[in-house]
Amino acid sequence: MGCDGGTIPKRHELVKGPRKVEKVDKNAELVARWNYCALSQEKLCRPIVACELGRLYNKDAVIEFLLDKSPDKTPMEAASHIRSIKNVIELKLSENPAWSGDKESIKGDKYDDNQSARFICPVVGLEMNGRHRFCFLRNCGCVFSERALKEIKSEVCHK
Repeated sequence: MGCDGGTIPKRHELVKGPRKVEKVDKNAELVARWNYCALSQEKLCRPIVACELGRLYNKDAVIEFLLDKSPDKTPMEAASHIRSIKNVIELKLSENPAWSGDKESIKGDKYDDNQSARFICPVVGLEMNGRHRFCFLRNCGCVFSERALKEIKSEVCHK
């Protein structure tokens, strides 16, 4: 029957163990970092800008953030270091010809491949999906993979 006074609970029934810490999926984090604006959390759309920390933003979101002078503005930790539009550089990205994300009609039964990237390195052809390191040149805004910059040792932009 149980709970009639004749049962003695064991220790493991009374004491709860430590909770397991939830781990963040690394692939989902990389996809979010390379496909969504760090400020507005919307999909990245041209023109795309980057700060000196390497975070990607929609230029519209950065301008709206800088123009909002209201005292009740919530401090955004993703853009607290951006003081003016001169702190960000507009990027010149190369489209991936194999990417067909926005070109197809969106249906409920369509499979979205998060591993294929929207942009690629114009020199080596690596996809910009977070698995490989990418760099941008501050003077012109061209984006290349780190592997391409190591292979071509020149001070001038090769685009």
